[in-house]
Amino acid sequence: MFEAILEAVVDSLKLIPFLFFTYLIMGMLERAASDRAQRAIKSAGKVGPIWGGILGAIPQCGFSAAASYFYVGKVITLGTLIAVYMSTSDEMLPIFISEHVAVSTIVKILAAKVCIGIISGFIVEMFFGWLARKRRIPQNYTGEFSSGCNCAADLLMDSIRKTLKVFFFILLVSVAISIAIEAVGIHAISGLFHGVPVLGEILAGLVGLIPNCAASVIITQLYLDGVIGAGPMMTGLLAGAGVGLLVLCRENHQWKQNLMVIGVLYIVSVCWGVLIEMLGISF
Repeated sequence: MFEAILEAVVDSLKLIPFLFFTYLIMGMLERAASDRAQRAIKSAGKVGPIWGGILGAIPQCGFSAAASYFYVGKVITLGTLIAVYMSTSDEMLPIFISEHVAVSTIVKILAAKVCIGIISGFIVEMFFGWLARKRRIPQNYTGEFSSGCNCAADLLMDSIRKTLKVFFFILLVSVAISIAIEAVGIHAISGLFHGVPVLGEILAGLVGLIPNCAASVIITQLYLDGVIGAGPMMTGLLAGAGVGLLVLCRENHQWKQNLMVIGVLYIVSVCWGVLIEMLGISF
């Protein structure tokens, strides 16, 4: 048990430099593209889910928060919001990069999330078009989202903060997984996700709904450790909207509408995960 915990700690410490440089580069790209991305999605109109799916893949948790503000302000539709939520990667990309996952695998997963987000966005638009017609879109809404200053010091501190935050999440998750594997056995844990059809996707979707980076860290780490397969992994990552759900629930006081958004996100994510598992798709 002690050796398993020690190995998890050492492996987590090795990730720090990779996480830091990844967040530093991502932060530079985020600051260069953030304003343009938000303007594009606000003016997308009927093709909103396309822009939402593509721009949602930009590796920043703030974009799902911005999309939530836009939705509350009636700037974007439910389909566009769902497309953003489902394509958002949160901490998946930095962890994959720091773990030296093959580039082809990362690209396939990101592309799958974008395509699924776009398709799901249009499906939601078809079924919930009545809701969009009831929501009058104001012309000059900008929301309350702000990405902060673009100075180098802010970028450096933000990268350090994110690195330490995700590192401690990875450390806790890794230690917990190591303890669970040693105490219960990896076959027993894997059986929880694989033994009963659809149960793995249902559980992974619930984990994905955790409104912070812990969700994507847990799902990604379980996938890398071989505990879950492609279906549950995609379900969890599709349902993981980062802080977007927190912003939605805080800013939108129509709790029935919030529950509907969360329910749609969860059900659609589980359905995609089950389909991926049934088709035997791997990444």
